[in-house]
Amino acid sequence: MKYRFVVAALAGLALILTSVPLYVRAQDSPQSQSSDSVAKPKPKPGENPQPDQQQIPSEYKKQKEAPPNTPTFEANATTVSVDVAVLDNKGRFIPAIPQDKFRVLEDGVPQQITQFGKSEAPITICMLIEFSGRFQAFWSYGWYETLQASYGFLETLKPDDNVAVVEFDMRPTILSDFSPDKRKAEEAMARLRIPGFSESNIFDALTDMADRMSGIEGRKAILVIATGLDTFSRITFDQARKSLQESGVPIYSISILQIARIMAESRGMGPIQEMDFLQADNEMKTFAKETGGQAYFPRFLGEYPGVFRAVQDSLRNQYSLAYHPTNTAKDGKFRHIKVELVNPSTNEPLRIVENGKTVKYQILAKAGYKAPREVD
Repeated sequence: MKYRFVVAALAGLALILTSVPLYVRAQDSPQSQSSDSVAKPKPKPGENPQPDQQQIPSEYKKQKEAPPNTPTFEANATTVSVDVAVLDNKGRFIPAIPQDKFRVLEDGVPQQITQFGKSEAPITICMLIEFSGRFQAFWSYGWYETLQASYGFLETLKPDDNVAVVEFDMRPTILSDFSPDKRKAEEAMARLRIPGFSESNIFDALTDMADRMSGIEGRKAILVIATGLDTFSRITFDQARKSLQESGVPIYSISILQIARIMAESRGMGPIQEMDFLQADNEMKTFAKETGGQAYFPRFLGEYPGVFRAVQDSLRNQYSLAYHPTNTAKDGKFRHIKVELVNPSTNEPLRIVENGKTVKYQILAKAGYKAPREVD
């Protein structure tokens, strides 16, 4: 692959890890410029789109215009779809769980599952990569680890997967749009060389990408490769959290610089810096848990292949559930979803046994959805 020369040239960087500062100056070079196909943020509700504002021009999904004089119909039924992954304590997908063992609660009220299935499906994934002068200065360890993680995950994708590449510092910049052609993603990541700014606005970047992807159907997710530190976002953590819950896009996060932090802490890293990183870890865990994704904190480069496999297993092997909510009010309120595994005969938590031993498991599903509003 194109990035192997990077691996060979930088293999010795781990030897100088202890001399790499956690906070570095931004490079003087300008930020990478986007290609002509980069989409602009879509307008906020109530705003008219400007000439340079449009949706992401995705190859995965294109809208079609209805012919004139087409009759329209109003549907009162709402269908809620929930993708669920059941993983053991080693992060492996647990197959062959029948439908009657699943229970879905909406705001604490049991729902009747109307559709159920399991399949290994293609995925549509946005790789959201932090690339700022603060931690990804040219030839620094953070720069090396970021590229290792980005190129490494790209190699694990299958031919029919759609991937987009977005880097962020002060703002997100779309380097390549959704496409099954992995060469476009490689060419986009080849531009990740000299960062332009020292800011890392992860709240703005995550919510912007999740908002753009909320209308894409099928198996989708955002993989964010970042430190998790936010320095300059316009929105707060609570605002970002609420927005991500409502978008319905699972967030998978890979935290970089874990080993650098361990080394810095051993040398007496300041308590303020340490608390900043611990807060960033908790925020990434929260985003992942509440959107049905997962957060990973690899301490060594050798752990990355296992992380990539875990992300793939969680995304591809899922149970697809659907139900018609008993609460039919179209009030635009957020409704909480909880998925459980139960023994229908006893109504107790399901016990999964393998080789005579009880298997501990976790259930990954989105935290809820925003109910539609009544349209006059």
